[in-house]
Amino acid sequence: MSRLLVPCALSIALAVAGCSIGGASLSSGFAQSPLVSKTAAVDTDTRGALGGDPQSSRKSNSNLKLARADDKAPAGQYEKAPAGALSDRDYGATKLDAEQARDVVNAYRQSKGLKPLKLNAALTEAAKAHSRDLAKWDRISHYGSDGSNPWDRVKRSGYNAKVAAENVGTGQASIVEVMKGWQESAGHNKNLLLGDVEHMGIALVQDPKTEFKTFWTLVIGAPL
Repeated sequence: MSRLLVPCALSIALAVAGCSIGGASLSSGFAQSPLVSKTAAVDTDTRGALGGDPQSSRKSNSNLKLARADDKAPAGQYEKAPAGALSDRDYGATKLDAEQARDVVNAYRQSKGLKPLKLNAALTEAAKAHSRDLAKWDRISHYGSDGSNPWDRVKRSGYNAKVAAENVGTGQASIVEVMKGWQESAGHNKNLLLGDVEHMGIALVQDPKTEFKTFWTLVIGAPL
């Protein structure tokens, strides 16, 4: 049985905050919102919705209005940043060193008695593709602009997964900051500490013209 877990996170000003429920205003704290794909069984905790992600299974999306002709992400299934929300933050030193990020993730996992993860090229490509897409549309969501969910993107990358998990963050200025937010969120932390995973891919896309500024995606998985 395959599994997919997909919480997301964003940062507003100097505080790490989470996506709100049902497209309402951005709020503090995090919420977990699993998505269901045809090939993936997921955690059934639907107490909150992330970035407007649905609180029910993905099959309900057939009744949702699409955002626009060239954007198939269902309307209301993503979060936009308030204008100027991060304009006072300094991103001059922001960068991603994938090996450093792996070491940060693994140090945390090993402190909990878990095995380290290896960087994987396919999962890295899945993460990069989603970060680029989020930056293009300046939003946070687990839905791509083509309507894809994380499981779809992992499959497209050529990674044949039995377990796949995605954490997304926007607005954070460093891997340390985004990791801190993920660790403080029950859903994100659960993904970081999955015991039956082997690989990870991580990506950062920066665009100063956007309101969110930075778009982080972490994909964790184990092959069949």
